[in-house]
This record gives sequence, C-alpha cells and structure tokens, in this order.
Amino acid sequence: MPRRQAEVVKQGLRNTISNGKVVKHISKGHTMQALNTGTPFPQTKLHALGGDMVTLGQPRDGHTWQLVVIYRGLHCPICKTYLKKLDQLVPDFNAIGVDVVAASGDTQAKAQAMVDEMELGLSMGYAMTTDQMGALGLWISSPRSPQELDRPFSEPGVFVINEEGRLKMVDISNAPFLRPDLDMVLRGVTANQVEGYPFRGTFSTP
Repeated sequence: MPRRQAEVVKQGLRNTISNGKVVKHISKGHTMQALNTGTPFPQTKLHALGGDMVTLGQPRDGHTWQLVVIYRGLHCPICKTYLKKLDQLVPDFNAIGVDVVAASGDTQAKAQAMVDEMELGLSMGYAMTTDQMGALGLWISSPRSPQELDRPFSEPGVFVINEEGRLKMVDISNAPFLRPDLDMVLRGVTANQVEGYPFRGTFSTP
C-alpha cells in the first residue's frame, strides 16, 4: 500500500496520511486536519477573560509574532505549572515582538479560577469548541469521569505564528506529559527571527 494511503488504527483513533498531510479522525465524528508549517494559521476568535475577544493567529499591541499555548483545563495540574512558567516568560517574548495567548475549552469560571489560583497575568481565551480544536489539528479527549470534567477537552498544543500570519513552529501532544520546554521555545523564536530560519517539516513523500 502506498504510504499516502496508509492507515493506522489504534484505541478508536484513525490517522490517514494523504499526500503528505496527516488527517486525524476520532470515533465520535470530529475530523482534525493537521496544520502544515508555512501555511496561514487559521484565525480563531475566542472569548477572553476581562470581557474582550482574542483572535488566535492575530498578534496584538504592536507585536508581529504570536505564541499560542493550548492547555487542557483547570483539572490538569501539569497545565498549572506550565502556564505559570509561560506567565513568567511573557515579558521576554514581548521584548522580541511576540504576543502570548493561552486558551482552552474551559468555561469562563474555570479559566478565571486558573488565573486566580496560579496568579497569572496571561491573556486567557476560553470556551474553545471541539470544532475549533479540530481546525487546529489538536487531539481531543473525553473526561474519565463527570468529576474530572463535563465536556471533551483539548490536549496540549503550542503554535508559533510569524509576522506573515504563517505557522512557523508547532508542537501537538495527545497527553499532558509531552510539552516543549518554554525556554527553548523562546530561544527558537529568537533564532528564527535573527537568522531567518526556514520552515521545517514541509517535505512531502510521493
């Protein structure tokens, strides 16, 4: 079977590799198209704490790049420490022209609880829908119990969008334990800006 038609079935998930693009399918009917680096990032409008709207993929406040961090939700302890580290690095990212936004499928109340508990100053988007998650190629999980959560939620994702609105770097995980080191992300963005690093991951198999 040609690689572009190869399918992998595991734990109710099916990945189809089609013309070099990975399409993720989950059994409940949602389809996620993996994003290709170098292509325009899908601008995604969300409600944000403070009463504003925030658009993922659209830098604000004079910044030209944007870092988007998708987290699982208030129920995830690893997300709490990760967001705290991100919050500490916001001034460093801003100093090199990078806007920083975190977002999840949590309700407004839970997003606010995260900010209050971890004492965050981050821009926080909330109420991300499963369709919006799928459009960004994110893995989506169902809660293990009603006590954990009352709705499907996104697994972690980190996106770096350049001054042209194109996806420069991406890291997507299906579990909370795999996430890029944020200090390394900062170094990588700096190197990309200074050295004009090319888009990576663009090779397509025949």
